[in-house]
Amino acid sequence: MALRHLRFFPHTLPLTLTPKPNNNRFTPSHSLSSSIMANAHKVLVPIADGTEPMEAVITIDVIRRAGADVTVASASSNLAVQALHGVKILADASVSDVAATAFDLVALPGGLQGVENLRDSKVLEGLVKKHVEDGRLYAAVCAAPAAVLGPWGLLNGLKATCYPSLMEKLASYAASTVESRVQVDGRVVTSRGPGTTMEFAVALIEQLIGKEKADEVAGPLVMRSNHDDEHTFKELNPVQWTVDNPPKILVPIANGSEEMEAVIIIDILRRAKAKVVVASVEDKLEIVASRKVKLEADMLLDEAAKLSYDLIVLPGGLGGAQAFANSETLVSLLKKQRESNKYYGAICASPALVLEPHGLLKGKKATAFPAMCSKLSDQSEVENRVIVDGNLVTSRGPGTTFEFAFAIVEKLFGRELALELAKTMVFARS
Repeated sequence: MALRHLRFFPHTLPLTLTPKPNNNRFTPSHSLSSSIMANAHKVLVPIADGTEPMEAVITIDVIRRAGADVTVASASSNLAVQALHGVKILADASVSDVAATAFDLVALPGGLQGVENLRDSKVLEGLVKKHVEDGRLYAAVCAAPAAVLGPWGLLNGLKATCYPSLMEKLASYAASTVESRVQVDGRVVTSRGPGTTMEFAVALIEQLIGKEKADEVAGPLVMRSNHDDEHTFKELNPVQWTVDNPPKILVPIANGSEEMEAVIIIDILRRAKAKVVVASVEDKLEIVASRKVKLEADMLLDEAAKLSYDLIVLPGGLGGAQAFANSETLVSLLKKQRESNKYYGAICASPALVLEPHGLLKGKKATAFPAMCSKLSDQSEVENRVIVDGNLVTSRGPGTTFEFAFAIVEKLFGRELALELAKTMVFARS
């Protein structure tokens, strides 16, 4: 047995607040009227071709968990947006469609090409500038603070952060730059990269609705609160994973799949240069995920099933996991994978609702979403965030998905690449 240790601490949000008691643009979250319910808050998340999909989808997903009304608007020519790493997101509307709408929060994702497309949208620029003039909350992550808010003149006199390699550029626009994972100054919230986006989104809920709601949303995410330690996992019955070069990986998605989990897995594995096929278990390519993010698969599962894979990885989400469990094609693929000693994995609801009932956890240690662990026949190792048992890898929920994907990268490509990717995504402090 190989056991790697990590220190984890109770959830504490690592953000920096710059108090502005006399700034009439800043209304502390605790002063919001208790009569204002979460679902009254209107939020805009603009996306464009080249947007970083993890940052967009995590922000949308987490804020919708708070009950906010989030509009995903395309600043590109089509509602179907080609995000980075081959992820296809279908927007709810175009930016032009919502140009006259008043939002309580506008949150910009990063992605170098994506931020250029957001910055060059005159309609979006006009919308956001009026939004800021009206004293409303605005936010940006990764490249967006330096490449969008800065050039638009919306960081003047403020403290902000951004993706590490763009800090010098940010310094030419902001009053001062900081290396906080999340920075709040007045009505602007900024953050650093894909690996800080979940914290960023929870901070936005706190600023928009209040700390109580932020804590309520953060708890079930199973977030990692200590970013000083290197990510790792518990490994039992260790074996060398032998795969093709590049490894071929199947990631099924379905209506009700957890979009954060799906997109983080796809994005990270494609960054590692694996050949990832995203297959819809439904009868069409487009699926509506658990928090209503619309994703487009590469192909239907029946077509994908004609190929062979080194690894099959199941995202969670209650509805998606149930669809997986009911798919004879997918279950047959998983059983063949196990019988041939190939690799398979699942996260969140899927270990309990797909692998367990179909006998795919027999003789294996596994974990799952905390509320689902009672469905596992062997619960002896469920408290681990990620478990690799031979050719099986399982994990707990949205907040453990980065660690889950990095564990897969480590088994396929080695620890050096996994650590490099974690650093690139600002998952761990460098």
